[in-house]
Amino acid sequence: MKRIFTVLSCVLLASAAMSAQTWRQYEAAAAGLASQDADCVVLLDSTSVSVEPTGQGSFTVYRAFRVQTPEGALANRVIKYDYDPLTAFAEFKYVTIYRSSGEVEHLDVSEALDYAAPARMIYWGARQIMIETGALEPGDIVEYEIAKKGFTYALLTSGVDAEDDSRFIPPMRGQFYDIVPFWCADPTVRKVYQVSFPMEKDVQFQFYQGECASSMRFEDGRKVYRFAVNDVMPFDSEPNMVDLFDAAPKLMMSTTPDWKEKSLWFNKVNEDYGSFDAYAPAQKKVDELIRGKETEMEKIAVLTHWVADNIRYSGITMGKGEGYTLHNTQMNYTDRCGVCKDIAGTLISFLRMAGFEAYPAMTMAGSRVESIPADHFNHCVAVVKLSDGTYMPLDPTWVPFCRELWSSAEQQQNYLPGVPEGSDLCLTPVSAPENHYVRIKADNFLDADGTLKGTFTISAEGQSDLNVRRIFTTGFRSEWRNTMERQLLNISPKARLVSVDYGRNPKDYQAAPISITFRYEIPDYALVGDGTMLFRPLVMNNLYNSVRSYLRINTSLEERRYGFKDGCSRLVELDETISLPEGYVMVSAPKSDEMQGNGADFCGSLVQDGNEIVLHNTLALKKRVYEVSDWESFRNAVNAHKAYGEYVVVKK
Repeated sequence: MKRIFTVLSCVLLASAAMSAQTWRQYEAAAAGLASQDADCVVLLDSTSVSVEPTGQGSFTVYRAFRVQTPEGALANRVIKYDYDPLTAFAEFKYVTIYRSSGEVEHLDVSEALDYAAPARMIYWGARQIMIETGALEPGDIVEYEIAKKGFTYALLTSGVDAEDDSRFIPPMRGQFYDIVPFWCADPTVRKVYQVSFPMEKDVQFQFYQGECASSMRFEDGRKVYRFAVNDVMPFDSEPNMVDLFDAAPKLMMSTTPDWKEKSLWFNKVNEDYGSFDAYAPAQKKVDELIRGKETEMEKIAVLTHWVADNIRYSGITMGKGEGYTLHNTQMNYTDRCGVCKDIAGTLISFLRMAGFEAYPAMTMAGSRVESIPADHFNHCVAVVKLSDGTYMPLDPTWVPFCRELWSSAEQQQNYLPGVPEGSDLCLTPVSAPENHYVRIKADNFLDADGTLKGTFTISAEGQSDLNVRRIFTTGFRSEWRNTMERQLLNISPKARLVSVDYGRNPKDYQAAPISITFRYEIPDYALVGDGTMLFRPLVMNNLYNSVRSYLRINTSLEERRYGFKDGCSRLVELDETISLPEGYVMVSAPKSDEMQGNGADFCGSLVQDGNEIVLHNTLALKKRVYEVSDWESFRNAVNAHKAYGEYVVVKK
């Protein structure tokens, strides 16, 4: 294991004598971690970065791991590493296998493959390097080193030579940032991140959601920052929890002073490029769309919906790079396809051609953006300046055929507008539950033989409307009735759809909230015995569960350690009357519940009134992203709501 010994000595920056001792400590620690039920143990996971004055980073990625089981051997038969050739370069420096038999095998890294990375919907030319380790056995140790230079995102420029190292310089020239996850998938003896800066560069950093050993030293005329953790076990996730970046240990680092500087830069780089310059055919379409629209919100709405519905999401390489610079109006309007930045860019251009002030904004769909300006973004949206001087966020990528202009599936989400005056980090507000109501009102009659006959009407708004309406806006008309029928078949395979009334044209989502009325018969809906019937209220029996994402959250957990997420804030109102055959009375105990909390409110009742069973159920879920402290009220409200789906017993 001479190679491992040497590399560990270099990475740990210890003397030779100390390295030998350190290596023995590592072996002992690995033996301790090996007692864990793990397929492999990582001995050392180390990344070292050298930053140049231009902001370009040269990375040395080192990893050594020991295989412990046949499953671990199978999982590690191939080593892969992703990179973007437009902005980075990566290669294997060496790969060595130390067999449990004592044999040492040096793989020929010239045999490593460099190929197009698998892609779906975004085809920007990402690549992977890959080398096959072959058949491993429990006890084998593999170590490898990868050299990489460059950065993650690219500035859209022209005339970039593939052999020119200038493509590795980040778009915000002179600035460096990194976002380093410190969680792991396998037990890890030691994880180290080291970065070296020129003396004149200042850097800010913070370690979140955990602790690490950190230091800064002056070495060879440079500032060297080191961060390390020992004995890292795989992160113990919870169902429906917030993103790992919001719960697990991570390091954020940036040389950019604040978000306002990033905002100013983002604005300038797109204005200088001419991303939103007017284009005559597009101007003609804008004029057509806003004709007859009187208010600013009418104009904003019609432009947002047209862009959302008509620019297809399909990311192909449209220039020498893909990243912070948005493609121009002519390209976007002509091609009618692209990723989020192309769709947002089209809307910004449309708004400007309609006389509005509009700008791009960066956001992170899925996790929090911290105060350290480390560019934790994965999505592009737009902001428009209203007549009162405030900026309103718009996201045409997430609202195709949706009645919203900003998807409430993105509420409580950070975003950074690229505005000429500069902006700090912003946060989208919580959307009130009543903005996303789903209401089901049923009027049923139960025959003595157990057949249920009746009608129900479902109506919905906001994100709930989007879910119910999807078959009409994106599906085939020939499938409309089949889709409606499947809602009843989810209740019973014997259900028969008598008729369905869509009301106004369900494809016209802008006209009004969706409302659909069903007429049906369900033989043997109730279990019939000697003068007794058992049945579940129809509105609580697998009806439109797809709209109620909260049902996929495991509320049997008594406690949570991390925040959790639902699809959207939501108001659920379920009402049903069930007329009983003459002489039947409810022997199940009547129900009545009411509770309020930070996360959710609930009010429900189930009683007999004359010959009718009457159910009322209202559940208000107040957020999309919840804190741990919200769990008790959320859990209690949802469990109380679910309890109304239990069987009702009636006797003659």
